[in-house]
Amino acid sequence: MDLVAIVTLLALIQVLIFANDVGKARMRTGISAPAMTGDPDLERHQRVHQNTLEQLVIFLPSLWIFGYYFDERITAALGLVFIIGRFMYRAGYVADPAKRHNGFMVGVVATAILLLGGLVGAVWAIVIS
Repeated sequence: MDLVAIVTLLALIQVLIFANDVGKARMRTGISAPAMTGDPDLERHQRVHQNTLEQLVIFLPSLWIFGYYFDERITAALGLVFIIGRFMYRAGYVADPAKRHNGFMVGVVATAILLLGGLVGAVWAIVIS
């Protein structure tokens, strides 16, 4: 599960990068915490960060459960697809929120495969035991 651990840490590093983006946007716009609104640039970066945190709640357990039942290389590859999708999401959202869809879908499809695959693996383990 070393590859799954690496992907997990990469996903967490990504969240730190997105948090840093929020900090940079705060500096550019002059909007200090706790304010969350007032400039579209800050709001877009904040939404990317917040949405990514929301996705991690589903992604990380799904990644590890899937990895428990299936090949870690496939698991890690799906995890990397999620991470790439989140970077695509950030690029689209920051440029124009209407352009976030493709990145969102890449991440959601990877997560759905991990989630449903993990469920199938768990149910199958019960059935064959």
